[in-house]
Amino acid sequence: MRLMMVKTPEGDALGVVEGDGVAILPGRTLREVCGGGEAALKAVAAAAAAAPKVPRASVKAAQPVLNPGKFICIGLNFTDHAKEGGNPIPDYPALFLRVPSSLIADGEPMVCPKASPTFDYEAELTIVIGKGGRHIPEDKALEAVFGYTIFNDGSVRAYQRKSTQWTAGKNFDATGPIGPEVVTCDELPDGAHGLAVRSILNGKVMQDGNTSDFIFSVAKVVSTLSEIMTLEPGDMIATGTPAGVGYPRKPPVFMKAGDEIVIEIEGIGRLTNPIVDEA
Repeated sequence: MRLMMVKTPEGDALGVVEGDGVAILPGRTLREVCGGGEAALKAVAAAAAAAPKVPRASVKAAQPVLNPGKFICIGLNFTDHAKEGGNPIPDYPALFLRVPSSLIADGEPMVCPKASPTFDYEAELTIVIGKGGRHIPEDKALEAVFGYTIFNDGSVRAYQRKSTQWTAGKNFDATGPIGPEVVTCDELPDGAHGLAVRSILNGKVMQDGNTSDFIFSVAKVVSTLSEIMTLEPGDMIATGTPAGVGYPRKPPVFMKAGDEIVIEIEGIGRLTNPIVDEA
């Protein structure tokens, strides 16, 4: 099933995507479906079958989960990306968090901050947690996953490098687009393995990787994080980016006002955002 949150005059509503159409279900949220198990998915499918459809191109996406309880990011999860930045290959996932004010929806402008023009793109597969849990064994970890979506981990490199912690560079307002659709696990390979991941800046492919090259698999990431914290329905985990980001290029390539950045993930879709300067 392909799900999204849709902006309507009455507020955000759940959308069920079927081909070129969307069934809009007011009063429901994707977060609630994540925590409802198979029964919730069956109820949504039945409601969508009875609802009128609107053209997919006519709807405006909202964030899949507004104000998620946790938005966890994995750094350096592709060997080629670690090497391009001169970093050692990790034997434990590099972890950082995103705050809600840094997140935006598909189609909304990413904001290049006044503080620095070193605004970089990062294409990332993102896990959406379903039933979640604590101390989840790796061989059971995929059972905790509801589905997958797309994230652009917009990074202000000058601030990312100000300390050993990456929080500053990863949390400027309106720098992290997420969505638009969440695809349930049954529509993708186990662990979202073998999916092409690309970023396209102004029509030019900048990153062209594949989730088969993860250092830490989806199952490993979920199991590892559950050692630390309870994973809850609607939590999201960005799984790292492949090589081809802007800062190691010669000369460096950074996003600027007037640009358009597209993130594509095979089987999931496209996340598209314009770039604007901070007012």
